[in-house]
Amino acid sequence: MFNCIIVKFGEIFIKGKNRNDFISLLEKNIKNYLKEFKKLSYFVYHDHICIELNNENYLQIIDILKNIGGIYSISPAIKIKKIDLKTIQNGVFFLIKKIIKQKKTFKIFCKRSNKNIDFSSKEIIDYIASNILKKTRFKVDVHNPNISIFIEIRNDGVFIFLEKILAIGGYPIGMNGKILMLISGGIDSPVASYLLIKKGVILEFVHFASPPYTKEAVIDKIKDLLKELKRFQFFIKLYIVNFTEIQTKIYEIFDESYAITEIRRMMYRIAIKLAKKNNCLAIANGDSIGQVSSQTIHSMNVIEEVNKEKISIIRPLSIFDKIDIIKIAKEINTYDISIRPYDDCCTIFSHKNSKIRPKIEKILLFEKKINYDYLVEKAIKNTKIIII
Repeated sequence: MFNCIIVKFGEIFIKGKNRNDFISLLEKNIKNYLKEFKKLSYFVYHDHICIELNNENYLQIIDILKNIGGIYSISPAIKIKKIDLKTIQNGVFFLIKKIIKQKKTFKIFCKRSNKNIDFSSKEIIDYIASNILKKTRFKVDVHNPNISIFIEIRNDGVFIFLEKILAIGGYPIGMNGKILMLISGGIDSPVASYLLIKKGVILEFVHFASPPYTKEAVIDKIKDLLKELKRFQFFIKLYIVNFTEIQTKIYEIFDESYAITEIRRMMYRIAIKLAKKNNCLAIANGDSIGQVSSQTIHSMNVIEEVNKEKISIIRPLSIFDKIDIIKIAKEINTYDISIRPYDDCCTIFSHKNSKIRPKIEKILLFEKKINYDYLVEKAIKNTKIIII
């Protein structure tokens, strides 16, 4: 039924002088994701990409395109090279023929970027609409039509389509560098990851495991979460840090009310070194202000005191309510995985009296009793890498 797909750009369209670089990156990403479809042809323009199908399965292709950052909308279309009113009319009737016996309302939208033709957009709309009214049971409804008919007349032909399928928008993956994401297995961090990927960030992930206290099922849970996120990012690297020795040492030395704060400080120390080692420009997490004791502003300040490298720490969910986070988690298919009943190293040792206003002076006194530099280096040395 269709011979092409029209891909419209998202936020990259507003980037002025750098637009061509962004479009080139988006084109590269699209071709990478669609490389199994050998027959496709690509035509790149200043505001869209036309993918000629050459008999490839358009439904499979659309399912992939919807998850590529930088794409605002996708429209399966027919492309007609001859530009005249009769041919355009035939194209419209070809698309609506399957629904022509049903009583429907319609509206026609026409965009004419090719100014070298003798008829205006209004003349096209009037001509097509009058023929639809004569030959079908359709009626015009300019406010709430059942069917929208889009006609775009460009220099290389006429494109006719009936829908604009929304994609994730944002920026092409890779446009904004690489970040190391702390992922626990809960609801929040996969959602934060998705929002960063939408902004064109390549993510690498680090998970802190504490066997035998945490089970291997937690690692399987993390892998399953990343497989869902892989729809938005083609290649994923996961670092698994064995955190058992560090966590045990913390609970030997620290007051329980300060343990979670120190656990987070040690995680940051390791994450910062891993980020620098692997050329990540920042670290990120799923923190939401005030959600738990380690996510109050006071706790964040004390935890971030370890950031001597002054590497950026990004919290995409910092102002999100939990209900909004859950909504996105369900939309990206990570929610059901996240609620599997397997505790990570933070939740399994959580303490109900954890400090929400920890004092840095007290933390530093405790830390004099622990050789954290040695423990950090040992943990990094024994880190395992998994490729998703």
